Amino acid sequence: MCELMGYRDKVCVITGAASGMGKAATEMLVEMGATVYALDVNDVTTPGIEKSVRVNLADKQSIDDAFKELPDSIDRFFGVAGVSGVQTDYHLTVTINFIANKYMTDEYLDKRMSEGGSITYISSMGGTHWDKYMREYRKMMNAVGWDGTVAELHRLAPADAFRPFGYTMSKRAMNGYAASKTVYFAKKGIRINVVMPGSTDTGMKTEFEELVGGADRLVANAGVAGRLATAAEMAGPLLFMGSDMASFITGARLPVDYGDETLAILKLKKDLQNVPMGLKIYNTKLVKKILTWYVEKS
Repeated sequence: MCELMGYRDKVCVITGAASGMGKAATEMLVEMGATVYALDVNDVTTPGIEKSVRVNLADKQSIDDAFKELPDSIDRFFGVAGVSGVQTDYHLTVTINFIANKYMTDEYLDKRMSEGGSITYISSMGGTHWDKYMREYRKMMNAVGWDGTVAELHRLAPADAFRPFGYTMSKRAMNGYAASKTVYFAKKGIRINVVMPGSTDTGMKTEFEELVGGADRLVANAGVAGRLATAAEMAGPLLFMGSDMASFITGARLPVDYGDETLAILKLKKDLQNVPMGLKIYNTKLVKKILTWYVEKS
């Protein structure tokens, strides 16, 4: 099976490699014989990696410095790093979850990805309905460069806007951006896909419990599993999408949620994601207070 995945001796770059899904994926890549460059804000200590590179995805200069330590030719890229938005403000959440990935792709991967390569991002089931509400983030998605994208983010919402919407907006934008680059990268022989995890037991579990209103509610967002997924159960689909076994898959968004989206489609559970999240009225103090109360009660 390892050989069928086609990772042996492939140059793989992965962000968020020190913990959670990123760490699990890094360990699997090493086991499959890949040459792994592991990026994280912390040191990556996984045995067998080629190099650990520190990077702060909220800082353009830090990203530029990190790519100076990476090869000129990359076979597989995995954008895994992200934040929940619970302990970070709206701007910082969108910057780490979306703008950093967009910048790395436009500025570096466009030039360094080898033909036949793949780019795979971790998004979230929180990014569901990305196509329906694209009008809310389209200008940010289409902005040019780091500074241009940050400027559009600041026009979209203030830093103290409702934090849960910052997380969702960043994931919708990630889904929309990946879709928008499908044709462009296909002409270069490069696939681009997104994996959308459901509720998972990682280091951010307590933050997501706070976000949704408790451990029981987090499990309730794990479809019909009755439990949270493990980090490895997300790393597997991520590596499949980036592998030779998925050679005819591009422009896709893979839900890994044990049927949670299906439950919403069948109206067996309330779909809290199917609402606009970019309305300016959401940024008023009164409305933010009402929204917080509604999320806690839902």
